[in-house]
Amino acid sequence: MLDATTRSGGTATVSPRTAAAELAVAAAGPVAPTGFAARVTRVLLSPWSRLSLLLALLASAATTVVLFQPQELLTNGWPPQLGGAAAALAYAVAYGLCTVAFVPRPLLNLAAGALFGSQLGLASALAGTVLGAGVAFCLGRVLGQEALRPLLRGKWLKAADGQLSRHGFRTMLAMRLFPGVPFAASNYCAAVSRMGLLPFLLATGLGSIPNTAAYVVAGARASTPTSPAFLIALACIALPGLAGAVVAWRKRHRLRGR
Repeated sequence: MLDATTRSGGTATVSPRTAAAELAVAAAGPVAPTGFAARVTRVLLSPWSRLSLLLALLASAATTVVLFQPQELLTNGWPPQLGGAAAALAYAVAYGLCTVAFVPRPLLNLAAGALFGSQLGLASALAGTVLGAGVAFCLGRVLGQEALRPLLRGKWLKAADGQLSRHGFRTMLAMRLFPGVPFAASNYCAAVSRMGLLPFLLATGLGSIPNTAAYVVAGARASTPTSPAFLIALACIALPGLAGAVVAWRKRHRLRGR
């Protein structure tokens, strides 16, 4: 018989039908687990569970900032065992983590200038900006995108998502250059969209230079408020904000006219 297993010289020979059945089972891959463990795994890895984890992480980070008040470190001085580039690097890491916890960037930029001066302070602040934006983007992409994308049903939400998804680099560059859009909000909006990580980081780094530099220089020259550098820095902070307010006001009237 063809489907029987025969033995010749002590060697087992599998029939063609049995071999085909074994190949079919192997091609089907591992059998998905069933039962209570499988249900628990599906619940824990579901989009809404991951979104809940993201919200819990952000709430914990914000609570930690409120309770431990890291600004006291700046008031009492940087730890004496760190200095120069090592201190700037440590500050960049702390800066990035603080932005994820919703600490306002202007305060961090002013502190960078006061601690390290204009050049080293700017490098530290920009590194922290890119780091914090990258961490927030990755958290939003992994934990929040799948749950939030089905909720993008409103006209404005769809328009913003389409703009970031199709023209991510230039849109994010404009958002960083002109004030008005909160840093954390833009990070998570980009994460929920289909924008890539590399264009997001490049646009964040380039677009954050002017505003960050203005605050860092202001912090570095705060002891001489009448110096030209300090006054120019204040102008660079105020003028983009005024321009953004004018543009928003004009668009508001256009929308009313429609």
